[in-house]
This record gives sequence, structure tokens and C-alpha cells, in this order.
Amino acid sequence: MLNNNIILTGKTVLITGAAGFIGSNLSQSLLSKITNIKVVGIDNMNDYYDVKIKEERLKKLQQLDNFIFIQGDISDKIIIENIFKKFNPEIVVNLAAQAGVRYSISNPDAYIASNLIGFYNILEACRHSYDNGEKGVEHLIYASSSSVYGSNTKIPYSTDDKVDNPVSLYAATKKSNELMAHAYSKLYNIPSTGLRFFTVYGPAGRPDMAYFGFTDKLVAGKTIQIFNYGNCKRDFTYIDDIVEGIIRIIQHAPERQKGTDGLPVPPYKVYNIGNNQPENLLDFVNILQEELVTAGVLPKEYDFDAHKELVPMQPGDVPVTYADTTPLEKDFGFKPSTPLREGLKAFAEWYALYQK
Repeated sequence: MLNNNIILTGKTVLITGAAGFIGSNLSQSLLSKITNIKVVGIDNMNDYYDVKIKEERLKKLQQLDNFIFIQGDISDKIIIENIFKKFNPEIVVNLAAQAGVRYSISNPDAYIASNLIGFYNILEACRHSYDNGEKGVEHLIYASSSSVYGSNTKIPYSTDDKVDNPVSLYAATKKSNELMAHAYSKLYNIPSTGLRFFTVYGPAGRPDMAYFGFTDKLVAGKTIQIFNYGNCKRDFTYIDDIVEGIIRIIQHAPERQKGTDGLPVPPYKVYNIGNNQPENLLDFVNILQEELVTAGVLPKEYDFDAHKELVPMQPGDVPVTYADTTPLEKDFGFKPSTPLREGLKAFAEWYALYQK
């Protein structure tokens, strides 16, 4: 296991996408667990999905001490520069991104603005945090995605695999983030760690994700479409496991060192964070419906078979996601482990309250 080389006590952490699903949970966990930590959150509060959910997450955060919120877009370079000048963050966690595979087919501009230009602005701000001999950013952590594995057929997906076959613009932007971070780590010695998340789910999650969308449709009496005739497999990862993984990784920045040429060896790492146990989509739907009935979201006599339709694969999707988490276990003594039923039970219980 790696030893921690960053102490979070008393640090200022910038979290982009702070009103998002992962960003809000990470912010809350840091503020509740770490003494005297300050979290500066930025989010553009866009309407890609129901803004009310983002507002509810934000309301909880604003009740906590040492949380500062700025509404703005990371694609606005001046806003990012001003945040760095005012708050001098030692840790930067970039979770702001336009998400969604299918949305990238119809709305590519949003992905270029947020995922490429926005991330470039973050990298530039990190680079200039070292100006005039300042200590600057100690660790940049950024969200990548399991989507970068694209049409790879070898499973489980390893961070050693080549990822040159994206099947969506979303995946291409996430791979671009990894390449950009590598270049900046090499050129400016910025310790950076990319995290490839695998199908994150849980209470107050993203409504565009399958489990949430399925629930909305079933409640409304609509038919849900199960792609690839139910033969898809996903490595569903519970939100608490994702947050635990991020916090552990934050505390060890890749070491700065010089190569034989006297130039910096990029202090750069990439990890998978997934449950390491892909679930068949039909099994997933069966567990979801059972937990929705138990939580009282759906009646016991609900006819699920009448509300399910098996359909072909959608463009941009992949049949399987499956994380090799060996490096995460080796370096941090941790792997996601929340069983799917336990996670979906927590979601169903939250949804029962959310419905009211």
C-alpha cells in the first residue's frame, strides 16, 4: 500500500460539479470527516436533468460550515482564474463534465465546452498555481469514465489496456482528458490522477441513468426498454464506494521525480473504480423492481412483464463494462464492495420519499 503524502486537515479543496451526484456526496463526506477543511464548489446548475435535484443537494451542502459555492461554468476561464487567485486551492477535484453517451450524439457542443475547454481551463489554472515559486496545487484528481474502453473485447478492463477505440464523443472527450492531464503532468510537474468510474448509482443520483429512468417510467405506468435484449452487463458501483475511493486517492499524489534525462517523469496515474462484478441488466431490473415494491414505490401486484420491452443495442453503448481494480486494491487497500441489492434498496427508499 502507498503511504499518504497529503494531509487533508486544514486544506482548501476545489470541487467542480459540486452540485452533481458525485461532487455533492464527496463534498459532504470531506466536510463531515476532515477537521478544518474548506470546500469551494463550483457548478453551472444546468438543466441537463431536473435542476431541483441539484438544488436539494446544494441546500444540504450550504448548511455545512466551510462550504463556499460559486455558480459558474468551468468553460469560463476568467471565473476559474478568479477562484484560484482568491482561494488558492491545494487540492482540485474536477468532476464537472457533460455526462451521458447518447446525449453526446445529439448535443456535441456541450461536451466540447465542458469536457475539453473546461478541463483545459482547470489544467491552466493548476499550472499557474506554481507561478512565482508558490507551492500551488498538490494534487489534481479528475473524472474519467469506463466509456474510454469503447469497443475493447478483453475483460475485465485494465488501465494497462489500449483505449484507442471510443464509440461515442463522450468517451473521446474523457480519453482526451487523460491525454491532456498527462501532457500537463509532464510539462509542468502537476501531480494528477484520473479516475475511470463504472456506472455510479445510489440515492439522489442522476435521473438520466437507467435505474432512475426505469423507476420513473414504471411509476408512470410506461414501458421500459432493455437494450441488447437484456444481454448487457454493467459494473454498477455504489456512490459511497466511489466517494471512499476518491478520498483515499486524494491523500496520495503521484510522486514527483526526474528521469535519466533530468526532466520530470510525469507524476500521473489512472485508476478504475468499479465494483469488479458486472451484473446482467435483466437481473438488475428484477432486483430493482423487488426493492421498489418493498419500499412501497410500486404496488405488490404490479405487472412487470407487461412493462418490459427487449430492444437492440443503442448507438454508442457497449455490451459489457467490467473493472479490473487490482491497482486500486494494491495501492490503497480498497475496492468497491456494496452489493447491488443493498445499493438499490437504499435508492428505492430514497425514491419513496422523493416521490412525496
